Order: sequence, then C-alpha cells, then structure tokens
Amino acid sequence: MRTLNLGILAHVDAGKTSLTERLLFNAGAIARLGSVDAGNTQTDSLDLERQRGITIRAAVASFVIGATRVNLLDTPGHPDFIAEVERVLGLLDAAIVVVSAVEGVQAQTRVLVRALKRLGVPFVFFINKVDRPGARYEGLLDDLAAQLSTRPLAMAETFEIGSKAAEVFPFAVENEAFRAVLRDRLTEEDDVLLADYVLAPESIDTGRLTDAMARQVAKCRLHPAYCGSAMTGIGVEPLLAAVDGLLPSRQPDPLAEIAGTVFKIERGWGGEKIAYVSLDAGTIRTRAMVELPNGPARVTGIEVFDSGQPHPQPSLAAGRIGRISGLSKARIGDKLGIDATSETRAYFAPPTLETRVMAKRPSENGALWLALSQMAEQDPLINLRRNEEADRVFVSLYGEVQKEVIQSMLLSEYGLDVAFEESTVICVERLVGTGEVIEVIGREPNPFLATIGLRIEPRPEGSGVSFALEADFGQMPASFYRAAEDTILETLKQGAFGWQVVDCHVAMIAARHRAPESTAADFRNLAPLVVAQALATAGTLVCEPISRYRIEAPADALGGLLATLARSGAALTESSVVDGVGVLEGTISAAHIHAVQQALPGLTGGAGSMESAFERYVPVTDTPPTRQRIGANPFDRTEYMHALQHASG
Repeated sequence: MRTLNLGILAHVDAGKTSLTERLLFNAGAIARLGSVDAGNTQTDSLDLERQRGITIRAAVASFVIGATRVNLLDTPGHPDFIAEVERVLGLLDAAIVVVSAVEGVQAQTRVLVRALKRLGVPFVFFINKVDRPGARYEGLLDDLAAQLSTRPLAMAETFEIGSKAAEVFPFAVENEAFRAVLRDRLTEEDDVLLADYVLAPESIDTGRLTDAMARQVAKCRLHPAYCGSAMTGIGVEPLLAAVDGLLPSRQPDPLAEIAGTVFKIERGWGGEKIAYVSLDAGTIRTRAMVELPNGPARVTGIEVFDSGQPHPQPSLAAGRIGRISGLSKARIGDKLGIDATSETRAYFAPPTLETRVMAKRPSENGALWLALSQMAEQDPLINLRRNEEADRVFVSLYGEVQKEVIQSMLLSEYGLDVAFEESTVICVERLVGTGEVIEVIGREPNPFLATIGLRIEPRPEGSGVSFALEADFGQMPASFYRAAEDTILETLKQGAFGWQVVDCHVAMIAARHRAPESTAADFRNLAPLVVAQALATAGTLVCEPISRYRIEAPADALGGLLATLARSGAALTESSVVDGVGVLEGTISAAHIHAVQQALPGLTGGAGSMESAFERYVPVTDTPPTRQRIGANPFDRTEYMHALQHASG
C-alpha cells in the first residue's frame, strides 16, 4: 500500500485541528466528531491543549483512503511552538495549508509557506470558515499569490459566502469552463503541453490534464486551493479526494534496511522514554536491536498509529509511524538504521527570548532542573542554562505563551510550582576576523600536558558552526581528540560577551600529548583557554535579533502608531491605507516588540493587530550587552585556573 505523510499547517485559530478531526471522521477513522471548543478532539490530548483550544505538541493519526495510507500530522499553529513544526517538516510528503477565509494570510502562514517552499514540500490550500461573516475566497486567492509568491488555483465556486447558508461546489475537470482555466494555468509551466495544445488540441484530454496537474503539484509549481468549513464539513470531501488522487505518495519497502527518524519524545507513566518514529524503510520488531547515533538499543515495545489511535503491535513496518519503547538514548532528530549518523537540518530560527525559572519552594530546585531537562529533551530548541554556584536556571523561549505552558506542565506533570522573571532578548556573537592560537606542552603559560592549536574563522550568515581536524590524526588516542572537540564546541556557547558564537569554522591545526602522563582531562581543560584566545584575536560583535512586523489598524490611529514605532527604533518599509484600514510593515528589534504590542490596544481602540516573525541578527550599535556567564571564565585566565583548582578540591 502506498503511503503519504501529510502535514496540516496553519496560523493559530485558522481551524487546523477542526479540519484534522473532519478528515478523520470523513475517512472513517473515528466514529464521532470532536470539538476544539469542547476540548475532546482526537489530536489535542494535553489538558492545557483542551483548556486553551490550541495545539501545543504535534499529534499523529492514521487512516486509509483508496489505495493510500495517510499518516496525518497535526502541528501547532502558534509561533511559540514552532519547534514542534520544525521536527515534522522533514517527514512530510505533502501538506495542507489551512487559511481562514476571514483573517486571510497571517504571520505564521508566511513562515510556514516559506519553509515548505524552501524544502520543496508540495502543498495545497484549504480556505476554511467560508460560512463566517467577512469570509472571502476569490479575493483571498489573489492575496495568496501576491503575499506568498504561490500559484493558487481555485478548485471550487462558492455561493452565499460569509453566511450560514454558504455552499461550495467543486469544479470538475470534465467541466469545459474549468478545463479552459486549468489548461491555461498548466501550459504556463509545461512547454510540451503548450505545444500539443497549439498543434494537437485533441490530445489534451481529461486524463492528461489531471496527470499534468498532479505533476505540477508534486513539483511545487501549482497550489490548488479548496474551500469550505471544517466545522460543518462542506467542501471537505473534494479535499479528501485530492489527498488520495492528487498529492504525491510513495511505496515504502518493508524488506529494505531500516531507515527512519525520531521526531518526538514523550515520557511514559513510569518516566520511561517513548520515541515517535517515522519509518521510511525496513521493519522494526519488538526485542530487536536498532542502530542509533549513540549506539544500538533494544526495542521493548511498539505501538502503531491506526484509525486515529496507537495500538500495540509486534512490529513497525515501512511507511508507518509508531511509538517505540526501549530507545533510552534516542534524541529528537536521530536517524535510525543505515542513516543513523547523518545530520539534521534546522528550518527555523532559534528562540530569541530567555527567562529565569524559579521554584517557589527553594528545596525543589534540584527537582526543577531534572524536570526541565526532561522537557528540553522533548523540545530540543528549548535550551537550558544553569548556574550551579548561584543556583539559577534559565530557559529559552519563542514567546510569552510558552511560560504559561511550561508553568502548567511543571505543575501538572511534576508537581512543581514555579515563577518566572521578565524575559530578556538572546543575542549572539559573530566573528570580525580570523584568530589562530596554539598552546604547546611545557611552554608557559600552558600548565596542561596537552598541545592544542586552533584556527577560528567566520562563515556565511546562517551557516552554523563547523569543525575540522587538520592536525595529523593518529598521533594520540581518539578519546583525546573527542574531548578537545566536544569542549571546543561547548566553549563556543559563551563568547567574549557571554553570548553564543555562531556561523564560524573551527579547525584544530595542532594536537599533541605526552605518553603516558597525558589524559583526556588535559585536553578538556586546555581547550577553553585556546578558544578564548582565538576569539579574542579574531574579535566578536554582539548581534541582536531583528523581527519583521506587520500592523493593521484604523487609518486614524496611524499617527500614534508611527510615533511609537519611531521611539522603539523600528524601521518602516511599507505603508498603505485601503478602505479606512492602514497597514504598516517593517523591521524592529525583538527587544521592543512586547512594548509595541502592549501599546497597540490603547493606540487603536482595541482594533489593531500586530504580527511579527524573526528575520535576522544585526550588530548592536550601542554598548554591547553582556550575558551572565555560567561556569569558569576562560577569557580571564587567572579566574579560570582558580575555578579549576577549586573544583578539583
């Protein structure tokens, strides 16, 4: 049976979870429709999800339609939970982008469509809520084309749109008027089809048009736009038919070598790790050994998603998604089997906010760290920092809503009552030039039985950190090289100003030991000093996160808004006024977004809305901010050596 991993993606409140529920119901996977408002949907299982009516964690359901097994992945729409979306995108064969017919294109819609296009994931649109006042369809398709740089194709016509009496009538390829529109759109991207249309129009029959449409969808050159209401079900059947007949599926091989991905981790009732695995090839069986980047692990239990729920099974076959127990060393993003050592890509920016988390009962600080560590394991983009000497714990965030989620989960799952300090912006450090330093055994001021030479140089923006061994390998035990590399990468998390150093290449140009006295600890202790000197030689700039913003407000409120934006140092790139509604677009420091959002209701009488999304890092023009350092400071050699001596007793 063919398989389709299908993502449901949208801005928050566009109706994504309701559409997921409707697809499962119409496909016969569930017997009763749940409701987001009632908190009983199939895919929102967390108490907080049911209470707030939003999706926080990605959820999986499976159903069969025609000859295709569909693994449906419902993802969060709120930008604070973008990490959940990131881990799903790499698994998708295709996606449905849900857009509200009332609100139209929103901030998260833009982020998600850009990511899908960058990854080459085919997608169709579903214009939801056509039965709500203010709904649009044809005009919204123009917005999809203009604002998202896509090629939407209307797949239906609507009557009484914007009212409870709204109706949706899908176009049939056999309909001559639609055939003409479809033929024109397809020939724009298909020269062979265009030539045949001119020279042999009789060869362009219904079957060929349907095949050509499927090919262009698969190549992300066409984006059919369906419409309807997930709540009432109108317009959903044509979308379901497209899932089976239009979107690209694949034929996985259960007899091949095992290849799959861990995309989510949960903890069971007893605290055991449960890994969500999408299996691309092969078959995993209970009690079998599975290769992971951190070494093989034995599978102790398997649950396979089917008919909307996971069910215990003795094996997981290619093309299925399952929950696997026993993979205690598994991490999100790990590859299984033959591709276990391959690297994963990041598709979204890292979190740009940080806050201190405090247990209201100081005696629970140790338990708080353990609980947060387990939560970060489930969400690898939520980074933790801990200052053990000051007993302070920091967690990075995408937005303020995450505070409420973390607080609720700590209380409900771990019994911990916590409070937060005000969030601060996370900056980064970038290299100005190249730094090259070597410290040699027996040569002052190096007190360690190790030689390390490093060259650190800048890389293009967004390219990340890379490491290469240019010293002769085999001159010393492999554990010494690993100790040095691991410590070097860890040291880069705190540059000269305390921020993480990004977009750089580190080359180890020299490495020596003295047998048999040298130990791995010599390399771990020396590496931070060499990194610090190389960074000081190269120089670093502190860079702050800048976000794009889009504000819609009554035209008569624009004066006050422009003054507020100016005081916040925001740049204005576009402005317009249509039918009494003003739109302002530009860039603003992430540090000032919250203040503008707080002022917006008062400036606009509650009628304004603001969207924002991370764009880039730019050098700080004023005095560079510093971040409280955790651990010994290798940029102060005296302090660093004193800290090592104190730690050794």
